Amino acid sequence: MAPKLAISALLLLLVIIQALFVKSEPQISKSLGLLEGARKGYTFEGLNQVKQYLKAFGYYSINGSSLTDSFDDVLESALKSYQQHYRLKVTGRIDSNTLKKMSTPRCGVQDIFNDSNDDVKFSMIANYSFFNGMPRWNKRQLTYMFRSSAFVISDQQLRPIITRALNKWAVVSNFAFREANPSDIVMGFHRGFHGDNYPFDGPGNVLAHAFAPRDGRLHYDADENWSTNNAIRQNQFDLESVAIHEIGHILGLGHSQDPNAIMYAYISPGNTKRNLGRDDIDGIRALYSN
Repeated sequence: MAPKLAISALLLLLVIIQALFVKSEPQISKSLGLLEGARKGYTFEGLNQVKQYLKAFGYYSINGSSLTDSFDDVLESALKSYQQHYRLKVTGRIDSNTLKKMSTPRCGVQDIFNDSNDDVKFSMIANYSFFNGMPRWNKRQLTYMFRSSAFVISDQQLRPIITRALNKWAVVSNFAFREANPSDIVMGFHRGFHGDNYPFDGPGNVLAHAFAPRDGRLHYDADENWSTNNAIRQNQFDLESVAIHEIGHILGLGHSQDPNAIMYAYISPGNTKRNLGRDDIDGIRALYSN
């Protein structure tokens, strides 16, 4: 028994170390409801979490040493930009609607990139957006495959979901997709740190992320409660809806400001969004108009 106990203790220690040292994608704590009404000129415990969240999604460009609990001019400006982007009342304060939006699960891809040296900066056109430089695929026949580091569902269960999601884009564009190995696009489930510098954060908040052309990586957070059928429960996330959104990133689209668009960054549990909106179709056709 002693060796088994020793192994169990070692595994527990490794889990604790990982929790301490692996930086995950930003989370907004439910306790931050206490910050409601916070405004410039004051210091509030937990305010640094709001700054980290806004920084992660491109609204707060100050370095980590400035992520304090002080409500400064930069935070007020970042809040106004975030509120304007998501068509909230622009107050520059942490109001209830802003906290509610930040607490909604979303895609992990940034909305705005402020670093001029970043090659994935977005340019806003109408409601849809592109990555900086409008990177595109130089071919219209793309291959895909499945590769996960964490088991959630089998490839056999995932395959028809991804096929339907890819077809949604194929019918409005000149793209065609087929499964092959090796491939242009690699999709799979991962948890925590998984080798791309964007570790997942566990249940809630960031659901998935994908990369601009011609990277081809699409990752789902394995710790989410995923639904793979039409009978979605209120505490589940629809895998097909998220797949359609992330494939949009793979093809070169950024986030849309239109709440009805597939490329809108947020989706609540229990909801499905499986049909491309007018803004999604306009965006993909504009990107590949030539």
